[in-house]
Amino acid sequence: MKETLFKGNFWSTDLTSTVGYDSIVQHLNDGRKNCKEFEDFLKERATIEEKYGKELINLTKKKPCGQTELNTLKRALEVFKQQVDGVGQSHIQLAQTLREEARKMEDFREKQKLHRKKIELVMDAIHKNRNLQYKKTVEAKRLYEQRCRDKDEAEQAVHRNANLVTQKQQEKLFVKLAQSKSALEDSDRQYQLNVGALEKIREEWQNEHTKACEFFETQESERINYFRNALWLHLNQLSQECVRSDERYEETRRSLEMCSIEKDIEFFVNFRKTGSVPPGPVVYENYYNTQRNATTMRNQAPAPGIGRRGPLPIPASGPGDPDYATVDGYSLIHQ
Repeated sequence: MKETLFKGNFWSTDLTSTVGYDSIVQHLNDGRKNCKEFEDFLKERATIEEKYGKELINLTKKKPCGQTELNTLKRALEVFKQQVDGVGQSHIQLAQTLREEARKMEDFREKQKLHRKKIELVMDAIHKNRNLQYKKTVEAKRLYEQRCRDKDEAEQAVHRNANLVTQKQQEKLFVKLAQSKSALEDSDRQYQLNVGALEKIREEWQNEHTKACEFFETQESERINYFRNALWLHLNQLSQECVRSDERYEETRRSLEMCSIEKDIEFFVNFRKTGSVPPGPVVYENYYNTQRNATTMRNQAPAPGIGRRGPLPIPASGPGDPDYATVDGYSLIHQ
């Protein structure tokens, strides 16, 4: 089975390459960014929940909803507005909870960052030291190889000119050969020292790289687990909010079950009734009959004051007598 751990899969044959380490660090940075995005998501959701809750509360306070209803339906509407207000308060509390969860995510993210920083500082230092020693070793090797070529050329010069030059020239050639051998020995020794130092640094770097991989893998496992649990908790909080809202709505439904159509109608009738006798039937009235009836009624009606003064006296003279038309000695009949 192929190994899948960090320490077994992020190497490179190039001694100075950091491709494996960089790949892990980039992944961890992406994970940290993802946590920050979820943190921002929670904060934005909290803002939405708080705004929604406040708007629900304002709605119940400022917007009329069946304000002229009577009796049982009125009580049900009052319960309804109370429960909607409660839903709004619950959403504001949820907003506070989400902000707290966002703060926890931020604390976790920053804590991991600080722990990673220590490892990254160690790795950055050892990478720098390794690369510097590698350059020195490469330079020492280049100088060593050059000294080897110089020594070989000096030897060839001695052999080529053994019988062609003077004694003094041969001595110069031998001196040059001796100098090249001495320089070669120095460069060889220096090259070996650099190779030994580089090998020591390489072993130290590999050990630190292995430990860093193990630490990063542990940290990434913790991050994924924390992120997963945070998301799970967030969903539970949303589900609980739905349950609380449904419980409040259920309270309103129970109030509606107590609502009685008959009682509300009876209550309205008793509270606002205006009378139990309707108007009489409308009949046709003949104008002339109405006038004759009115005249008859006036003729039959007793004169005012008769009941109090008694009957009038009977005149002593008749209509044909002269005295009948005479008042105080003045006659209305001309003779």
